[in-house]
Amino acid sequence: MEPVSNSFTVDLRRLGVLRELARRGSLARTADALHLTPSAVSQQLAALAREVGVPLLEKHGRGVRLTGQARILLEHADLMAAQWERARVDLAAWEEGRRGAVTVGAFSSAVNGLLPGAVRALAAHHPDLGLRVVEAGAPDVFTLLDAREIDVAVAVDFAAAPPRTDPRYSRTALLADVLDIALPADHPRAGRDRIPLQDLAADAWIVGDAGSCCGAVTRSVCAANGFTPDIRHAVDDWTALAALVESGLGVALVPRLVQPLHRPGLVLRRPAGPPPVRHVFAAVRAGSGADPAQAAVLDALRTAAAEAAGPTPAGP
Repeated sequence: MEPVSNSFTVDLRRLGVLRELARRGSLARTADALHLTPSAVSQQLAALAREVGVPLLEKHGRGVRLTGQARILLEHADLMAAQWERARVDLAAWEEGRRGAVTVGAFSSAVNGLLPGAVRALAAHHPDLGLRVVEAGAPDVFTLLDAREIDVAVAVDFAAAPPRTDPRYSRTALLADVLDIALPADHPRAGRDRIPLQDLAADAWIVGDAGSCCGAVTRSVCAANGFTPDIRHAVDDWTALAALVESGLGVALVPRLVQPLHRPGLVLRRPAGPPPVRHVFAAVRAGSGADPAQAAVLDALRTAAAEAAGPTPAGP
């Protein structure tokens, strides 16, 4: 490997590949996320290593892992990405009265529960600004954000999302989305206003995939209440989940962002004690927060979140 030069140049796109590898942990998963082949990812990283003159990968079992030099380079890559965002914002702000569109990536229930309100708020206050929507959950929504395929990511704080201290993003808290219990109308506990979750430990449960935000939150909430749910059905679509609950095939936790579900054979009840919640936030690339269009969209999302927060669950 050539020694580090005082005048080396770096392809920012290759830095993006390195950042994605740090997120995904393997060449294969990085290739899938970037729609490349593993060989192309390896070539990009080998070229980047030649550019900076230090090894970036080392063998680890059957795969590879980042070297210490690679992690140092990533720290600088985050700072460079943020500075480029600031430069882009400064150039965009030069044009007064700018028109355009902001692309938002959001998980499915945020698309249903937040984006319509945000569109109404933008129409009222920023009629010349368009909003485009892409449905995506973590971690994919952050890959899209890094690749500039979207401008704002709306996500839930759980294991697949970046930590709050991640320097690549600037976060805006939107709402604490309360989860209620969905029961068949003829369930023995359906007549109660509040139900201890422990009382449902022996029931069949309908839960989303463990990699999804609600699937992960349901599992963690049940664990915090002292039991592992007996998952009989794995469903990520809320309409399908409601239909299964109504049919008597199990119980579920349902976030208020997707309510009301309007099914006559289903009731929603509050859990006893502190309500389980999932924390919804918006993120933009670090350094881009002063972009007037993105700021307008974040304001609209906050307005929509305030409208969506805390609806009272409906009965049958």
